[in-house]
Amino acid sequence: MEVGSISSTPRSVEEIFKDFSGRRTGIVRALTHDVDEFYGQCDPEKENLCLYGHADDSWEVTLPAEEVPPELPEPALGINFARDGMNRKDWLSLVAVHSDSWLLSVAFYFGARLNRNERKRLFSMINDLPTVFEVVSDRRQQKDKAGNDTGSKSKLSTKRSSDGQVKNNSKTVDEGYGEEEDDEHSETLCGTCGGNYNADEFWIGCDVCERWYHGKCVKITPAKAESIKQYKCPSCSSKKGRQ
Repeated sequence: MEVGSISSTPRSVEEIFKDFSGRRTGIVRALTHDVDEFYGQCDPEKENLCLYGHADDSWEVTLPAEEVPPELPEPALGINFARDGMNRKDWLSLVAVHSDSWLLSVAFYFGARLNRNERKRLFSMINDLPTVFEVVSDRRQQKDKAGNDTGSKSKLSTKRSSDGQVKNNSKTVDEGYGEEEDDEHSETLCGTCGGNYNADEFWIGCDVCERWYHGKCVKITPAKAESIKQYKCPSCSSKKGRQ
């Protein structure tokens, strides 16, 4: 197995990024276009296997390097052992996440030889690409849609409907972001404290009474809101309990 030779002198940002892109392309191909072949090679009856992406856009399932420490950081070990114990889609997503971690570790291995500004530029270039996990799990579009500021009331308004109107609302805010947003929400008051709407604060809307609340007033954080499919404010929740 050849994982590529390491130069004794620091490599440039462009060279490291090209190396990263090639390895990433190989892994993406293994987990998408060549997935049946990849799945077949990950036999749980075999020894600990790793998925390698090579700089020439190819991929390989093989044993880890024998030398310690290895020439390059090693991918996740034993991915084949979980193959038959998991749903195929979930297993591929798991391999994708570990592959993303490996790709970054290799890039940082080379990037450690760069200065601070060069590393910043390198990882900015890397961050412009979707992760292997996003490609494999088809979450790239979902991430783009959720890329708005979580402090904006408009982002949380997408939780109020599951039909096509959600997409239209999100698009309007993205394109307007100024006067249209201010005009739409300027008269909105918090259902708890009565405070005016402020785009710099996190708000959440009740799916029952359609009133809006400061997240802090109802003790809901942006992270917690992401896991709520249908939000009921304290008032609506108590009404249900009395029925």
